[in-house]
Amino acid sequence: MNETLTVTVRRENGNAVLDLTGEINASAEKNLTAAYAEAESGQPDSVVLNFKDVVYINSTGIALIVGLLAKARVSKRPLVAANLTEHYREIFTITRLSDFITIR
Repeated sequence: MNETLTVTVRRENGNAVLDLTGEINASAEKNLTAAYAEAESGQPDSVVLNFKDVVYINSTGIALIVGLLAKARVSKRPLVAANLTEHYREIFTITRLSDFITIR
């Protein structure tokens, strides 16, 4: 494993979409935080985390997502998780992230 996370920020229908590729772990913090700040700067209706090309998320990665959720709540902006695998949908349910993040 050990595939560095890359994040591409794009706009779609008034939303900011973060296309995530690679692993979400401790080494992802810098890229993820910078991309989220870029996304927020455009004042989007919501921020969508596109997990389509994510190959791995560890517990530190979950903590990073919780951190993004906290930022989204401060700005009163919905955070959406898109294209989660069934396994990660289950993780989001077990950790109760799904109570606070819209999953589609």
